[in-house]
Amino acid sequence: MEWVHRWWQLEIVDGPKGPLLLVFVAFVTTFLATRGITRLIRAGKGPFRNLSSGGVHLHHSTPGTILLVTGAFCAVGANGRAPINYLGAAFVGIGASLVLDEFAMIFHLQDVYWSQEGQLSVYVVTLSAACLGLAIVGVTPDTSPLSSREATVRGGVAAALVVHLALVSLTALKGKYPTALLGIFLSPLVWVGAVRLARPRSPWGRHFYSAKKEARASERATRFDDRWGPVHQWWADFIGGRPSQPNPAAPPTTPSHAP
Repeated sequence: MEWVHRWWQLEIVDGPKGPLLLVFVAFVTTFLATRGITRLIRAGKGPFRNLSSGGVHLHHSTPGTILLVTGAFCAVGANGRAPINYLGAAFVGIGASLVLDEFAMIFHLQDVYWSQEGQLSVYVVTLSAACLGLAIVGVTPDTSPLSSREATVRGGVAAALVVHLALVSLTALKGKYPTALLGIFLSPLVWVGAVRLARPRSPWGRHFYSAKKEARASERATRFDDRWGPVHQWWADFIGGRPSQPNPAAPPTTPSHAP
């Protein structure tokens, strides 16, 4: 495993990815610990209990936000690879995990943690962890002075990156957000995502699809969801816990009156 030792020495020990690795470890460890504790609280087991102050339930996204902001300030103010940089990385990993674990609650502005809608947090955390892992094992660009030949090569690479980002944007417009996010690191994903039919009711479909093509997109999306939906559901139940509460009713909308 010579390449692993070389990667560790060049990228982690001597390179810039030490703090990023710490973010990844803190992020994943905190999420697993948080979900374990919340599942014990739901089951009424162990010494853990919900926290409240003045009758208001204290969600763990609150300390998570404080840690995330503190870690960001530490990282921005750090000098190179100073110890405070690693402290900031730990705070960012822990804080981001606590905040994203309640992403669905923030998104819906309702307590949907143990409902089906609350499992959106599991998907967001999974994608975030995957992107962090891909960034860690990726190649760090060389910023040394360029010869004319190197400049030509890197000019071609820059042009390819522009095309790649355009394909990422197109994939996102087609409603394939996880594919677009992972495709930032794994370019073949967006090559496929950009040429296939858009998801129904996606921005691309609403603007460019006829009724017939929209129906084809809906049919294909239904087949895909029927095939892979149970896999997604099993993963969300396994990692985040099976939902035990119904989705809350949508808040009533107040009709607006023109002056």
